[in-house]
Amino acid sequence: MKNRVTVVGAGLAGCEAAYQLAKRGIEVDLVEMKPKRLQPAHKSDSFAELVCSNSFRSDRLTNAVGLLKEELRRLGSLVLKVADETRVPAGGALAVDREGFSRRITEIISNNELIHVINREATAIPNTPCIIATGPLTDGALMSSIEDLLGDCLHFHDASAPIVTQESLDMDIVFEESRYDRGSDYLNCPMSRDEYFAFVEELCKAETVSLHDFETPKVFEGCMPVETMAKRGNMTLAFGPLKPVGLSDPRYDKKPFAVVQLRRDNAEGTLYNIVGFQTNLKFPEQKRVFGMIPGLKNAEFVRYGVMHRNSFISSPGILDSTYQCIKHPGLFFAGQITGVEGYVESVSSGFVAGYTLANILNQRSFERFHSSTAIGALAEYVSGYCGKDFQPMNVNFGIMKSLDERIRNKQERYLAISICSLAIIDEIVANDLE
Repeated sequence: MKNRVTVVGAGLAGCEAAYQLAKRGIEVDLVEMKPKRLQPAHKSDSFAELVCSNSFRSDRLTNAVGLLKEELRRLGSLVLKVADETRVPAGGALAVDREGFSRRITEIISNNELIHVINREATAIPNTPCIIATGPLTDGALMSSIEDLLGDCLHFHDASAPIVTQESLDMDIVFEESRYDRGSDYLNCPMSRDEYFAFVEELCKAETVSLHDFETPKVFEGCMPVETMAKRGNMTLAFGPLKPVGLSDPRYDKKPFAVVQLRRDNAEGTLYNIVGFQTNLKFPEQKRVFGMIPGLKNAEFVRYGVMHRNSFISSPGILDSTYQCIKHPGLFFAGQITGVEGYVESVSSGFVAGYTLANILNQRSFERFHSSTAIGALAEYVSGYCGKDFQPMNVNFGIMKSLDERIRNKQERYLAISICSLAIIDEIVANDLE
């Protein structure tokens, strides 16, 4: 192998992989089709664009994604460093100023002397060594090239939520509060019983966009459109994204029947994402139906929800636990195309791919991340899933190696798993510095 790597795609995974390679002295050709071509979900020319939400989810060590982020922080992740620098208030979650985050990533990558940005669309798998991190919207000639090499890819559909302006909200109704008094970083639209059922009825009747340009949709549960959830039963939303637990309507000093939460989408607090409202409704229907939510009657939508195709490799048996092709050494994949789900999970796969390939090229011995860590557990799930229907997976404690000691209290057990994992990560960091 030569000591120069091609990374295809400057999303979260691609930027993380390129950075980790360069950090270890490897020259990188980063091939990115922006600005010559944008996918339907893309809105800017910046790298590492966050297209669905500005949230990297929980930052607590009693949550698996919180552990995954802390592992990446300690390992020197570029994305986590910039996310921390550009974070905005979001209770116990890590949320960022989306534009500021992408702008800073672009600046760091573009100014790195070992990373050479090439603005063109990749139409075939490059010569190895290379990392393909083209994301869940990979299509065209490159997707055909991947399918020719690896076999058929699976497809499913994903949906993103609308964004509204803060100044257009009725703040006589909307109130600030995070669940269980964990700050005031969310805005809440409280619903009475009658308001909730009227909303659900109209949501179920609303017109959706035709999917005739796509294959028959196969929707990942974690990104289920809100109208699809509503059709499962009239209380589904009340027990899902609209659950009112941990909140109290200050107008009546009691828990509302249901609550629609809005999460800050930029540092200034002028834009808010409607939490859990990924949707495939037609734009006029979004305006009409979501306008029934108390406080959103006159809401200004700066972005409506959209639906787009996601593609991923059936990775078990094709990729190993470093995201390298088993039958094609030197060819790595990273990001959602591997079957990881979520921003942080994509970063993790990019880190592992870049870290592993750099160590191989530098002829440096290293240990693979294993399932006692969140990073390793996610990679082992993607490479070693044994079921019949491989589907994208968020990191969770269920895929991590269990503790030898039995701890009944769930939060205490999760914290103990995290402490054990971070001790392993600290050893890897120490060995990496030798």
